[in-house]
Amino acid sequence: MTSPDRLLRRLEWHVVRRLHGRLQGSYRTVFRGSGIDFADLRSYAVEDDVRHIDWNVTARMDEPYVRQYLQDRELTAWLVLDLSASMEYGSRQAPVGHQSGRRPSLADPDGRAGQGKESVRTELAVSLARLFSHGGNRVGAILYDNAHRTVLPPGTGRTHVLRLARLLETPVDARSRDRRPTDLAAMVHLAAATIRRRGLVFVISDFIGEGDWASALTRLAQRHEVVAIRVVDPAELEIPDLGLVLIEDAETGEQVFADTSDPLFRQRFRDQVAAREAALAASMSHAAVDAHRIGTDADLTQALIGMVRRSRGRRR
Repeated sequence: MTSPDRLLRRLEWHVVRRLHGRLQGSYRTVFRGSGIDFADLRSYAVEDDVRHIDWNVTARMDEPYVRQYLQDRELTAWLVLDLSASMEYGSRQAPVGHQSGRRPSLADPDGRAGQGKESVRTELAVSLARLFSHGGNRVGAILYDNAHRTVLPPGTGRTHVLRLARLLETPVDARSRDRRPTDLAAMVHLAAATIRRRGLVFVISDFIGEGDWASALTRLAQRHEVVAIRVVDPAELEIPDLGLVLIEDAETGEQVFADTSDPLFRQRFRDQVAAREAALAASMSHAAVDAHRIGTDADLTQALIGMVRRSRGRRR
């Protein structure tokens, strides 16, 4: 396992240095503080947030107007991080499905080969924390699974980011895990109860779990600017043909044998994936959050640049 300091130095060199100025948490960035001080009114555009419509002016002018606010030049960003067992999965460490197994290694010098979801989550969190704190903005974190909840109060600077890296690199004792599906709604509710002041919230998860998390996410987005980043492994979207294998649900421990070479099984799997993807997309759309998907085989720098470009396109 890579030490937190070595991990941070590698990410600073391979990711943060290349992205500096693109994702900083300041008034110039696509991810920005909304502010609370009223500045002006202007005509509504299709891409505008309907929550900013001034209904009194709209009624008088007989056309929609939105309120504009002075943007905060200093921003508090929060990272809501899913530490559940399903995040430990990586297709290089187990053949198929949401299987439990060894925690993936971060020892690869370039940081891209053999990534598991847990590793990608850690690299995303540390990179975003360093990008925002480098600009003088404060970053806090909420680390969650059913049995373990840790809140890192907002702070800034490299030392603060190292604290986050150490927390994420501390193994969770498998024997103390709650062997139920992750209560994602409780995770989002915890974020809403913890984050009092309006800010920018990144929810980094595979969104595998139970609970009405979509409604909770909708309420969180009514107060904060929310960015949902879903981490997926390619084997979760297209099952490899490995013959007869034992599949284990990492969250509940339930096991079942499956013939991955069976065409009927593969088609059922594809149908289930398509239904899940559609349901997730609908939930994210209903919550009105910026939703992104990052694969464990993706280049982290390019994935973050793509997030910025897509977010800019939606906000124009």
